[in-house]
Amino acid sequence: VPQSFHVCANASSSLTNALIIHNITISIMNSVDAKQQQRDALVDKLKATKEQWDAEADASPDGPDETDALLSKAIEMAIEQGKGWASSEEREKYLETLLDDEFIPPLFAENEEELEKSGLKDAFTTLHNEGETPGKNMLEFKEKGNQSIAFGKKNEAGNIQYYRDAANHYYEAIHWANRIVPKDEDFVPTIEELNDQDIDPFFTEKELDEIRSVIHSNCAMAHMLLKNWGFVRDEAKKAIAFNSQNLKAWYRLAKAHQMLKDWEEAGDAIDSGLKIEKDNKDLLKLQKLLGDKVRKARLNRQQRERARAERTSRIKDVWRYCKEDSISLGRVSLVATVRDDEDDEGNDAAEARWHHHYPHTGQLPKRQMQGGGWTWPVLFVYPSHHQSDFIEHFAEEDIIALRMAEMFPEQEEGKDETEMPWDYNNEFRCSNLAVYFEVHCIGDDGTGRQKPVIHPDSVERLTDQGSAMRFYESSRALKGDEGPEMANVARCMERKHLHQQRKAWIKKHGSLWATPDPCPVVQVHPAATLAQVLRHSNMIVPNFLVTLMLFPNDHPAHREFLKEHKCIGIVEPEEITH
Repeated sequence: VPQSFHVCANASSSLTNALIIHNITISIMNSVDAKQQQRDALVDKLKATKEQWDAEADASPDGPDETDALLSKAIEMAIEQGKGWASSEEREKYLETLLDDEFIPPLFAENEEELEKSGLKDAFTTLHNEGETPGKNMLEFKEKGNQSIAFGKKNEAGNIQYYRDAANHYYEAIHWANRIVPKDEDFVPTIEELNDQDIDPFFTEKELDEIRSVIHSNCAMAHMLLKNWGFVRDEAKKAIAFNSQNLKAWYRLAKAHQMLKDWEEAGDAIDSGLKIEKDNKDLLKLQKLLGDKVRKARLNRQQRERARAERTSRIKDVWRYCKEDSISLGRVSLVATVRDDEDDEGNDAAEARWHHHYPHTGQLPKRQMQGGGWTWPVLFVYPSHHQSDFIEHFAEEDIIALRMAEMFPEQEEGKDETEMPWDYNNEFRCSNLAVYFEVHCIGDDGTGRQKPVIHPDSVERLTDQGSAMRFYESSRALKGDEGPEMANVARCMERKHLHQQRKAWIKKHGSLWATPDPCPVVQVHPAATLAQVLRHSNMIVPNFLVTLMLFPNDHPAHREFLKEHKCIGIVEPEEITH
């Protein structure tokens, strides 16, 4: 039964009568589709029942009491006025609702959702005992909460149940406070209203807000004694929202942030409280205790804001350059699951997730100080040996073969082994390597006119500066640059994006198991420059990271790779003119 529903004094008699009415109502409900004569018969039965109750009440030695008279009057009005329905269509609609399998009579609702479905939530939540009013109940529950706090502090056994009871009493007081209709500021009470003030007190909007602030602040104190610091923070914030001059609420908010290790927020709460009372001993003591941590937290925030502004400027610069030079950028999903409890995530999915525990992630192209050229982060992947190398600054004008020669020099005379300990067959020499890049976003010309459905594990084209900035900022937030709260926000946004991708793919292909064919590849001539690779019509740079795959020419993995991935072209070096 909802908390706001109170059983009347004559509980036994009323409950019996209510059950009888309920049984008769059920009979009426089951006869909705029956003939009118059957309905009339049931109504006659209801009339007869009423007459029987009236006769029993008259025959009682004490005569009919007030409850019997009210019940008889209610039944008579229900019969004569059809329960007050405006039309027969409205009555039929209501009876159809009663016959719904999911319908639960409001009297038997066990939670707020069931009460909402009954359609009588507002009516039931305003019920109260005779002689009670929202204002009176609010003050009574507030006082009960204060008494529970006092009893708890006096209790030598340290029973924390007193504080739990106090919190519940304050919640009841808040509930009734929300039912009060405040008076206007220029309200002038009548003599009757002044005489009834103990039963039905009245409040202006300002007075009610001050009382609400006190109740929320007291509730925060109850949770402080229970060490529920998250609730302390929430209740103190509500108290301050109703009255920003509530000094105790500011102290309790600062204390909550201290225990939650939100140092900067704790400092802000302390400063706000000291503006109200600059000599407050509790706040000054807390300020001295947390001074160093607050200063450090504020300095870290300023550094994060400065770094974010620099990243934003860099992203804009990179996007403008790529747009002008026809370089296409893409992204992959930053998360592998859409829920914490998703249990189908295996090692492959975890490995595919693009998180920042890999050393090559989180980098952006940079403009060189001298010459104005650009350098890119480049990843060399060696699938045949499950190895990779990361080059943080690879200049666009550099020839790929020169970098390869630095990493995989030709064998010198009299030297049979390469320098890589994992190259057992000594195959990794510059002249013995084939270079490829994968072709992504097939069917997407980048104009926005054609936007194919992307598999969640595939690369998605970045179409504008805003999407590029959001992607990079989310990646940095997931790394932890912006703190745990922003990491959670970024995770939720990425999960939403992944869910939408999955939903679109399943709608078109029926299942996530219907994966696309392996993407084609383009071979890169070692004498080509990075600039030629970047500007190739089939090249899309995912995650601002140029990824090239290198295979020894005669290695079995090379042959298997070309069987799965169709080679659709080659990046030839530019002719050198003299």
